[in-house]
Amino acid sequence: MVSDDHLSALPAIAVVDARDGGPLTHARLRVTQAEAVRDACLGWLPAGQSLACIGDPLVRWWLRRSGSAYVDDIDAIAQAVPGRGIWFLHGAYLFGCTTLADDSRAGPRLRRTLDWPFPGLGHLVDVARQAGPAGDYLSVTWPGFAGVLTAMAPGRFAAAINQAPMRRLTRRPWLRWLDYAINSLRALMRGGREPPEHLLRRVFETCATFDEAQQLLRSAPVARPVLFTLTGVNPGEQVIIEREETTARILRGAAVVANAWRDERPGWESRVCGTGAPVENNRKRRAAFRVWLGRDGDPFCWAQSPITNVFTRLTVEMCAASGAMRVAGWEAGARGASQVTQTLILDNGRAADGTGQRAVA
Repeated sequence: MVSDDHLSALPAIAVVDARDGGPLTHARLRVTQAEAVRDACLGWLPAGQSLACIGDPLVRWWLRRSGSAYVDDIDAIAQAVPGRGIWFLHGAYLFGCTTLADDSRAGPRLRRTLDWPFPGLGHLVDVARQAGPAGDYLSVTWPGFAGVLTAMAPGRFAAAINQAPMRRLTRRPWLRWLDYAINSLRALMRGGREPPEHLLRRVFETCATFDEAQQLLRSAPVARPVLFTLTGVNPGEQVIIEREETTARILRGAAVVANAWRDERPGWESRVCGTGAPVENNRKRRAAFRVWLGRDGDPFCWAQSPITNVFTRLTVEMCAASGAMRVAGWEAGARGASQVTQTLILDNGRAADGTGQRAVA
């Protein structure tokens, strides 16, 4: 357990007011950090700058065909942040995560990790206050990113995205790269299907209730398979939505989701967070998180191996009924994952005694 004195010495997470202008305002207010996010991601990839030169126009073409309402936002962000790669990274997809949805004394609760291999993202996480016709919401995000991966609308709902399993057309491990390429090409060549992270942003901006959000998440075509976790404000309002591009399976009630379908299916391979074989890795993460169903405790008392791992960059706890949110950034440490920011504590959507927060207006 990390001491309180150690945590208080860590940098605080910025809370950015982007209600007027959304992610573009966020990027303009935090342009240096947006460049750092872009460079952290490209720097991890082999020949990242060269890939960005090829990928920027390709992803721009795809997103314009996808029907996303946020293409103009990405275009403006790419102009606001110097250098290549903003478009290219909007075509990437999150690596892995583990999420738990259950009931607490305050109401339905969502707890999650986000696991990406890019070093540095844990230091750069922000919380952006954003707005839409249905009301305000808090997005746990990075400057320069136009979608929503983890967010809470106090009094309405909270939601998060997990990456779904990968379609396997080949059986040999050494041909996995071919399946990655084929799946990417399939997504690129099909128009009229928005990225899941853009759909989730649309849900937060336009849906007034848990039921409206659930209906849109289960029905709108998406560019890639995805796992949505959605919690509301009334007891029992928890749902996992397993999505393929045009179909959905609804799993109701308290549950843990990793990067696998609840029921294993032939032709699909679970995603790995950390190390180990895909199926066993997912089973271990789900089993470890399942122990925490219905249990309370200090913020992130559950954040331990194998729920966290060397790729963990973010932990979040959210309860839309009370407006409580806890956020922390993580990076790889000597013994797995280490917390690298203070724990941001928001109550009723507002900072509790300024804990862990730097305001950016």
